[in-house]
Amino acid sequence: MAKVIAEMLIDAATMELPDTKTVKFKWPEGYDIEFKTGQFITVYWPDTPNYKRAYSLSSCALDRGFFEVTVKRDGKMGTRIVDWAKVGDRMVVIPPTGRFLPVFEPNKHLICIAGGSGVTPFRGFVRDATKRKLETKITILYSVRTTNDIIFNTEFRQLEEENPNFKFHVTCTRLPENDPWSGRRGRIDVNWVKENIKDLANTVFYACGPTELVENTERMVVHDMGVPKAQMLLEKWG
Repeated sequence: MAKVIAEMLIDAATMELPDTKTVKFKWPEGYDIEFKTGQFITVYWPDTPNYKRAYSLSSCALDRGFFEVTVKRDGKMGTRIVDWAKVGDRMVVIPPTGRFLPVFEPNKHLICIAGGSGVTPFRGFVRDATKRKLETKITILYSVRTTNDIIFNTEFRQLEEENPNFKFHVTCTRLPENDPWSGRRGRIDVNWVKENIKDLANTVFYACGPTELVENTERMVVHDMGVPKAQMLLEKWG
Protein backbone atom coordinates (compact mmCIF):
# COMPACT_ATOMS: atom_id res chain seq x y z
CA MET A 1 0.00 0.00 0.00
CA ALA A 2 1.02 3.62 -0.36
CA LYS A 3 2.90 5.27 2.48
CA VAL A 4 -0.04 6.87 4.21
CA ILE A 5 -0.08 8.88 7.42
CA ALA A 6 -1.99 6.87 10.01
CA GLU A 7 -3.31 7.27 13.52
CA MET A 8 -1.93 4.43 15.65
CA LEU A 9 -2.79 2.96 19.02
CA ILE A 10 -0.10 2.88 21.70
CA ASP A 11 0.01 -0.84 22.40
CA ALA A 12 2.76 -0.72 25.04
CA ALA A 13 4.63 1.96 26.96
CA THR A 14 7.71 0.72 28.80
CA MET A 15 9.93 2.79 31.07
CA GLU A 16 13.53 1.86 30.21
CA LEU A 17 14.98 4.42 32.65
CA PRO A 18 13.31 7.04 34.87
CA ASP A 19 13.57 9.53 31.99
CA THR A 20 13.31 7.19 28.99
CA LYS A 21 10.30 5.35 27.59
CA THR A 22 9.80 2.90 24.72
CA VAL A 23 6.47 3.36 22.96
CA LYS A 24 5.02 0.64 20.74
CA PHE A 25 2.65 1.83 18.00
CA LYS A 26 0.30 -0.84 16.68
CA TRP A 27 -0.33 -0.72 12.95
CA PRO A 28 -4.02 -0.19 12.09
CA GLU A 29 -5.89 -2.81 10.10
CA GLY A 30 -4.74 -2.94 6.48
CA TYR A 31 -1.51 -1.05 7.19
CA ASP A 32 1.43 -2.96 5.73
CA ILE A 33 4.44 -1.05 4.45
CA GLU A 34 8.01 -1.79 3.52
CA PHE A 35 10.73 0.17 5.28
CA LYS A 36 14.34 -0.25 6.36
CA THR A 37 16.08 -0.83 9.66
CA GLY A 38 17.68 2.41 10.83
CA GLN A 39 14.98 4.73 9.50
CA PHE A 40 12.89 7.13 11.59
CA ILE A 41 9.22 7.96 11.96
CA THR A 42 7.67 11.35 12.65
CA VAL A 43 4.88 11.52 15.21
CA TYR A 44 2.42 14.01 16.58
CA TRP A 45 -0.57 14.09 18.90
CA PRO A 46 -3.99 14.44 17.22
CA ASP A 47 -4.73 17.54 19.32
CA THR A 48 -1.51 19.32 18.26
CA PRO A 49 -0.97 18.46 14.57
CA ASN A 50 1.46 21.32 13.96
CA TYR A 51 3.98 20.08 16.52
CA LYS A 52 5.85 17.07 15.17
CA ARG A 53 8.98 15.23 16.22
CA ALA A 54 11.08 12.62 14.44
CA TYR A 55 12.36 9.59 16.35
CA SER A 56 14.64 6.81 15.15
CA LEU A 57 13.02 3.39 15.20
CA SER A 58 14.37 1.23 18.00
CA SER A 59 12.62 -1.74 16.39
CA CYS A 60 13.77 -3.18 13.08
CA ALA A 61 12.28 -3.88 9.67
CA LEU A 62 11.69 -7.52 10.61
CA ASP A 63 9.34 -6.41 13.39
CA ARG A 64 6.00 -6.41 11.59
CA GLY A 65 2.73 -5.02 12.86
CA PHE A 66 4.23 -2.28 14.97
CA PHE A 67 6.83 0.47 15.29
CA GLU A 68 8.86 1.15 18.43
CA VAL A 69 10.60 4.36 19.38
CA THR A 70 12.53 5.02 22.56
CA VAL A 71 12.18 8.58 23.79
CA LYS A 72 14.09 10.57 26.37
CA ARG A 73 12.38 13.29 28.44
CA ASP A 74 13.53 16.27 26.39
CA GLY A 75 11.57 19.23 25.04
CA LYS A 76 7.79 19.44 24.80
CA MET A 77 7.26 16.25 22.83
CA GLY A 78 9.73 14.10 24.74
CA THR A 79 8.36 15.28 28.07
CA ARG A 80 4.77 14.61 27.09
CA ILE A 81 5.57 11.14 25.77
CA VAL A 82 7.69 10.08 28.75
CA ASP A 83 5.40 11.55 31.40
CA TRP A 84 1.98 11.03 29.86
CA ALA A 85 1.88 8.58 26.93
CA LYS A 86 0.10 5.41 27.97
CA VAL A 87 -1.44 2.26 26.54
CA GLY A 88 -4.67 3.14 24.75
CA ASP A 89 -3.58 6.60 23.66
CA ARG A 90 -3.30 7.39 19.98
CA MET A 91 -0.70 9.30 18.02
CA VAL A 92 -0.39 10.08 14.34
CA VAL A 93 2.58 8.43 12.62
CA ILE A 94 4.24 9.55 9.39
CA PRO A 95 5.86 6.48 7.77
CA PRO A 96 9.59 5.69 8.06
CA THR A 97 12.22 7.47 6.02
CA GLY A 98 15.93 8.23 6.32
CA ARG A 99 19.34 6.99 5.19
CA PHE A 100 20.98 6.00 8.48
CA LEU A 101 21.05 2.39 7.31
CA PRO A 102 23.19 -0.56 8.34
CA VAL A 103 25.48 -1.99 5.66
CA PHE A 104 24.69 -5.66 6.15
CA GLU A 105 27.49 -7.29 4.16
CA PRO A 106 29.37 -10.39 5.39
CA ASN A 107 32.82 -8.75 5.34
CA LYS A 108 31.75 -5.47 6.94
CA HIS A 109 32.29 -4.32 10.53
CA LEU A 110 29.88 -1.68 11.81
CA ILE A 111 31.35 0.53 14.55
CA CYS A 112 28.34 2.23 16.12
CA ILE A 113 29.24 5.16 18.37
CA ALA A 114 26.47 6.52 20.56
CA GLY A 115 25.75 8.85 23.43
CA GLY A 116 22.63 8.79 25.62
CA SER A 117 19.48 7.96 23.67
CA GLY A 118 21.55 7.90 20.47
CA VAL A 119 21.94 4.16 21.07
CA THR A 120 18.29 3.50 20.19
CA PRO A 121 18.61 2.97 16.40
CA PHE A 122 21.46 0.52 17.01
CA ARG A 123 19.05 -1.73 18.88
CA GLY A 124 17.30 -2.12 15.53
CA PHE A 125 20.60 -2.84 13.78
CA VAL A 126 21.48 -5.63 16.21
CA ARG A 127 17.99 -7.10 16.35
CA ASP A 128 17.91 -7.37 12.55
CA ALA A 129 21.37 -8.92 12.24
CA THR A 130 20.74 -11.35 15.09
CA LYS A 131 17.37 -12.53 13.82
CA ARG A 132 18.80 -13.16 10.37
CA LYS A 133 22.02 -14.70 11.73
CA LEU A 134 24.12 -12.38 9.58
CA GLU A 135 27.90 -12.51 9.46
CA THR A 136 28.21 -8.71 9.65
CA LYS A 137 30.13 -7.66 12.75
CA ILE A 138 28.58 -4.95 14.91
CA THR A 139 30.33 -3.17 17.78
CA ILE A 140 28.55 -0.53 19.84
CA LEU A 141 30.74 1.99 21.69
CA TYR A 142 28.33 3.71 24.08
CA SER A 143 29.03 6.77 26.22
CA VAL A 144 26.81 7.46 29.26
CA ARG A 145 27.19 9.56 32.37
CA THR A 146 26.69 6.73 34.88
CA THR A 147 25.63 3.09 34.91
CA ASN A 148 22.08 4.28 35.66
CA ASP A 149 21.93 5.83 32.18
CA ILE A 150 22.52 2.68 30.11
CA ILE A 151 19.51 2.12 27.84
CA PHE A 152 18.73 -1.50 26.82
CA ASN A 153 21.59 -2.86 28.92
CA THR A 154 19.86 -6.19 29.63
CA GLU A 155 18.71 -6.67 26.04
CA PHE A 156 22.11 -5.83 24.56
CA ARG A 157 23.83 -8.25 26.93
CA GLN A 158 21.39 -10.96 25.88
CA LEU A 159 21.97 -10.18 22.21
CA GLU A 160 25.72 -10.52 22.81
CA GLU A 161 25.09 -14.08 23.98
CA GLU A 162 22.92 -14.87 20.97
CA ASN A 163 25.10 -13.19 18.36
CA PRO A 164 28.85 -13.96 18.31
CA ASN A 165 29.40 -11.09 15.87
CA PHE A 166 28.03 -8.44 18.24
CA LYS A 167 29.89 -6.59 21.02
CA PHE A 168 28.46 -3.98 23.40
CA HIS A 169 31.00 -1.73 25.13
CA VAL A 170 30.09 1.04 27.57
CA THR A 171 32.14 3.90 28.95
CA CYS A 172 30.96 6.08 31.85
CA THR A 173 31.97 9.74 32.03
CA ARG A 174 30.66 10.94 35.40
CA LEU A 175 31.03 8.15 37.92
CA PRO A 176 32.34 8.94 41.40
CA GLU A 177 35.75 7.42 42.12
CA ASN A 178 34.33 4.99 44.67
CA ASP A 179 31.73 3.55 42.28
CA PRO A 180 32.16 -0.25 41.88
CA TRP A 181 31.87 -0.08 38.06
CA SER A 182 34.76 -2.11 36.66
CA GLY A 183 34.28 -1.08 33.04
CA ARG A 184 35.79 1.76 31.07
CA ARG A 185 35.59 5.38 32.22
CA GLY A 186 36.02 8.60 30.30
CA ARG A 187 34.95 9.91 26.93
CA ILE A 188 35.18 8.03 23.66
CA ASP A 189 38.61 8.67 22.15
CA VAL A 190 40.69 7.63 19.15
CA ASN A 191 42.58 4.92 21.00
CA TRP A 192 39.41 3.20 22.17
CA VAL A 193 37.94 3.27 18.68
CA LYS A 194 41.14 1.88 17.17
CA GLU A 195 41.19 -0.96 19.70
CA ASN A 196 37.95 -2.25 18.22
CA ILE A 197 38.95 -2.09 14.54
CA LYS A 198 40.15 -5.25 12.81
CA ASP A 199 40.05 -4.21 9.13
CA LEU A 200 39.77 -0.45 8.59
CA ALA A 201 39.00 -0.67 4.86
CA ASN A 202 35.91 -2.78 5.59
CA THR A 203 34.73 -0.80 8.62
CA VAL A 204 31.69 1.46 8.43
CA PHE A 205 31.36 4.06 11.19
CA TYR A 206 28.06 5.31 12.59
CA ALA A 207 27.57 8.09 15.13
CA CYS A 208 24.27 8.97 16.74
CA GLY A 209 23.35 11.22 19.64
CA PRO A 210 23.88 14.79 20.82
CA THR A 211 25.36 17.15 18.24
CA GLU A 212 28.60 17.60 20.20
CA LEU A 213 29.26 13.86 20.40
CA VAL A 214 28.49 13.31 16.72
CA GLU A 215 30.67 16.21 15.56
CA ASN A 216 33.53 15.14 17.81
CA THR A 217 33.25 11.60 16.49
CA GLU A 218 33.29 12.80 12.88
CA ARG A 219 36.39 14.89 13.57
CA MET A 220 38.08 11.97 15.29
CA VAL A 221 37.28 9.38 12.61
CA VAL A 222 37.61 11.47 9.45
CA HIS A 223 40.33 13.93 10.41
CA ASP A 224 42.36 12.20 13.12
CA MET A 225 42.12 8.67 11.72
CA GLY A 226 41.99 9.62 8.04
CA VAL A 227 38.89 7.55 7.27
CA PRO A 228 37.05 8.58 4.06
CA LYS A 229 33.72 10.30 4.69
CA ALA A 230 32.06 7.65 2.54
CA GLN A 231 32.70 5.17 5.37
CA MET A 232 30.73 7.18 7.93
CA LEU A 233 27.06 7.95 8.57
CA LEU A 234 25.86 10.53 11.07
CA GLU A 235 22.61 11.19 12.91
CA LYS A 236 22.54 14.35 15.06
CA TRP A 237 19.89 14.87 17.71
CA GLY A 238 19.92 18.59 18.48
